[in-house]
Amino acid sequence: MNVNEYVPFHDPESLYVLNEELLAAEDLKGANLLMSFAGFADAGHVVSQISAELKDQLAGEAVAVFDVDQLIDYRSRRPRITFAEDKLSDYRAPSLVLYRMFDALGTPFLFLTGQEPDLQWERFSRAVLGLVERFDVNLVAWVHSVPMPVPHTRPIGATVHGNRPDLIEGISAWKTTLDIPAAIGHLLEVRLDAAGRNVVGYAIHVPHYLSDAEYPLAAVAGLEYLGAALSLMLPSERLREAGRAVERQITEQVEGSSEVASVVTNLEKQYDEHTEGTARRSLLAGDNDELPDADELGAAVEAYLASRDAGPQDGAQLS
Repeated sequence: MNVNEYVPFHDPESLYVLNEELLAAEDLKGANLLMSFAGFADAGHVVSQISAELKDQLAGEAVAVFDVDQLIDYRSRRPRITFAEDKLSDYRAPSLVLYRMFDALGTPFLFLTGQEPDLQWERFSRAVLGLVERFDVNLVAWVHSVPMPVPHTRPIGATVHGNRPDLIEGISAWKTTLDIPAAIGHLLEVRLDAAGRNVVGYAIHVPHYLSDAEYPLAAVAGLEYLGAALSLMLPSERLREAGRAVERQITEQVEGSSEVASVVTNLEKQYDEHTEGTARRSLLAGDNDELPDADELGAAVEAYLASRDAGPQDGAQLS
């Protein structure tokens, strides 16, 4: 027995129940998987905004539901409940669910979302890996966000990691070597890589002075990275509109305080000095590194729809 390689004592598959009605669906085989877990490094509430937007805007059904009683420490992260006058209601139980979803063009994908497990990480990782292999997932992409000393007036960057050079090289805005606290997404990425599965992760950079509040534009950036990597059209218009309102509020606060304005100016100077002469690649760019214009994007969408004789998959609809 190799004590350096921990093997869970209990069957990983007993951590979840499957929706038997969906298991035979042909669109699950070879689909891409998007992962987001609440509870770790969610600067700007990026993960929570992305998860809420996808569940609210896209059609989806549960493929697998995890037994959170085995995975969550309720006393360290107590669920919320509403007390109204003399009654208790609206208990918000934690959840971890693997959904089958359809993007705006009817393309199916898998979405694993919910609270990050507090317990049984190795068993949970093997359970997820088993599902990835069961459905022969093409690519796994996950997202989280970190506070960074960057100004809100510059493009939102990301640190990219994984085993797909075509999705990583030339994109990371910040590279270094650090010893950091691990999240379940990190462990899953390591285990998926070791198993030879395609995986990529995006750590979205959020200005540190905005990390405690919702920052919709950082969530939009996360959706753009994920959508480009997974070839999905993910909903972002509502977040873009909310982001414009937040930007106006930030501008008013900066203009109303010389101290805040000075901090932002210094961050802009540091950012510009750090990025001077450095060109970052975009996943949305073509072979000539130019972003497609609206006509090109429209033509691509029309060509995609024309290639789908039967239209979107059965059950695909937008709410």
